[in-house]
Amino acid sequence: MTASSPLAALPIDLTGTSFIELVDPSLPAVDLTAPFRIAHVEIPGRVALAPMAGVSVQAFRRQGRRFGASLVCTEMVSSAGLHFANERTQDYLRIATDEHPIAVQLFGTDPAMMHEAAAMVADSGADIIDINMGCPVRKVSKTGAGCKLLDDPDLAVRVASAVREGGGLPVTVKIRRGMLAGSFDCMTLGPRLVEEAGVSALALHPRSASQMYTGFADHRLTAQLVELVDVPVFASGDITDRVRAESVMALTGCAAVMIGRAAQGNPWIVRDLVEGTVTEPPAEERVAELIRFIREVVREMPEERAAGFLRKFYGWYLRGAAFGKSTRRELMEMGAPAEVERWLLDRYPAALPRLEELERTVRYPDETDRVIELPISAYGGG
Repeated sequence: MTASSPLAALPIDLTGTSFIELVDPSLPAVDLTAPFRIAHVEIPGRVALAPMAGVSVQAFRRQGRRFGASLVCTEMVSSAGLHFANERTQDYLRIATDEHPIAVQLFGTDPAMMHEAAAMVADSGADIIDINMGCPVRKVSKTGAGCKLLDDPDLAVRVASAVREGGGLPVTVKIRRGMLAGSFDCMTLGPRLVEEAGVSALALHPRSASQMYTGFADHRLTAQLVELVDVPVFASGDITDRVRAESVMALTGCAAVMIGRAAQGNPWIVRDLVEGTVTEPPAEERVAELIRFIREVVREMPEERAAGFLRKFYGWYLRGAAFGKSTRRELMEMGAPAEVERWLLDRYPAALPRLEELERTVRYPDETDRVIELPISAYGGG
């Protein structure tokens, strides 16, 4: 790391208060609402929602945009699934007019298939194509995709080049620091992706694949990567409040932050980051947003699939003492989403006015929205 980095030789433990102590008042103020560009695509702010498999469906993305996310991304889509028109695909990935700018994330290792998949994504109307080179889940990594591409930088560059040539859209890549703890593979691969493959932005989650989501994200690596490339870099990992978002941006020089697990069932964190507020929404607001989310998911996928998909969200939305473990447990044991909705409104009638307001003011996608016929991955995120 060069001496110019504010993070040189500093241990950053995002799990404790020591991170806040690193904030230097002399550093320039950070404006999380300032626009920037990824190639020709204007991004209207500095807070993006990370692609998360089993989470980043259209309902999640639209809600995130409504709360202020400046860029949203689909969960990762298999290039092989597109090539072979996988019959197990149960639904279509849909992009609504109010989701732009939006990236579709692809994963795979065959440059020809990735080229073909990129062309399909471009034809669908997406703004950006993202490539997953960070997913540590074995179902992905055992195929050589996701984080395993960090071990084969030559192939990674060929894959990224194929996507850029096939889609003709700006290409971004999400990477981890490397496969093993202490690895610096991202420092080799990141610049090559930019210089040799023409990638327009990078997102770094500075944990190793072997860490999964344990330990902490070492954003000293983010600072170093920023110094090595001349494209925007997103900082991903442990961005859980505005202080950390502003501090990571000020200390690393990254272009934007990417919010992942902290936004699961918690769109309020996006608003807090963007507006500088720290709010704990009342129980009735949480219930109203959850019911609206349920309704959008049911419109998006078959009801039986929606019922299974939604169970994890009940615990995420209804966290805290206002609801209790018994409430979350009871909801997760229910079947039909309509049953869950009735149960919630029966116990939290104060949510109804807020829900009615959402129904009046927030549109549902309709036939004017383009449909991207892509299989939704069942794998984990990166």
